[in-house]
Amino acid sequence: MLYRRLGRSGLRVSLLGLGSWVTFGAQVDEDLALRCMTAARDGGVNFFDNAEVYAGGEAERLMGRALARAAWPRHSYVVSTKFFWGIHPGVNTQNTLNRKYLLQAMEGSLERLRLDFVDIAYCHRPDPDTPIEETVVAMHDLVQRGRAVYWGTSEWPAEQVRAAVAVAERHHLHRPVVEQPEYNLLNRDRVEREYSPLVEELGLGLTTWSPLASGVLTGKYLEGVPAGSRATLAGYDWLRDSIADPGSAGLVRGLRAVASELGCSTAQLAIAWCAHNPSVSSVITGASRVEQVAENLGALAVLPSLTAPVMERIAALSEAGRPAG
Repeated sequence: MLYRRLGRSGLRVSLLGLGSWVTFGAQVDEDLALRCMTAARDGGVNFFDNAEVYAGGEAERLMGRALARAAWPRHSYVVSTKFFWGIHPGVNTQNTLNRKYLLQAMEGSLERLRLDFVDIAYCHRPDPDTPIEETVVAMHDLVQRGRAVYWGTSEWPAEQVRAAVAVAERHHLHRPVVEQPEYNLLNRDRVEREYSPLVEELGLGLTTWSPLASGVLTGKYLEGVPAGSRATLAGYDWLRDSIADPGSAGLVRGLRAVASELGCSTAQLAIAWCAHNPSVSSVITGASRVEQVAENLGALAVLPSLTAPVMERIAALSEAGRPAG
């Protein structure tokens, strides 16, 4: 396993992390969660990602019970969670980053995770209705109170990240040190264009999600939608639209040819491509089977094969495979 610093912070996270979105609570129960997390840890993974909203809090409960059963030393792993959408109905508990919600939501997440603190707390989306000063102060207070070690953002526009950093620096508060955006061969622009200056100028770390574009880049949807796959789950109509895009299919077929030449799977190539970007601190992977954890970890062995000519070839495929419209 390779480890990178979380931006300019001193925290080192595994280049590949394990996330719980979609899988924990929908496809993975407690026993399987523990087996997947153990397989990941055995492969050197020290970063486990979660969010309050995943499966309505159940993903945090499953991870918390798995961590309790594993009884790993707390200093040996990094856990993150995220806040915005909320899991309780109410005007101050959903779609907000106000102080009341953030402080109380953290207590709920820690209870579900069975932890005294999380290592990274993210603001899961921007909140246009709460003054950014209020959000920054609340996140600072979570760090000051020992509920989180670091805080960051997820899918925030670059100008709002800059605004949050400016507020923190002006008032000598803990500033956001990391952003969590989607990043894969079908969704490159935000990381490579919008966030690139933030990485350079502010030292922002990036923990990216969906390296396989929700499974599209594995190639498993080229011949249709397999039973039990993510595209069959309720609420994934958008994924079925992506599967039907001819540009995406062309990209996947091209990647499959490159992967065959390199002696790896298409999924491993797609994950390795994300990890190749030095701005990325950690690539968050997902798995609903232990075998998937092992395959994902195999992406590390592909990194030395990503020479300049190979990367140029993949870039050409990516440009040609941009989604229609």
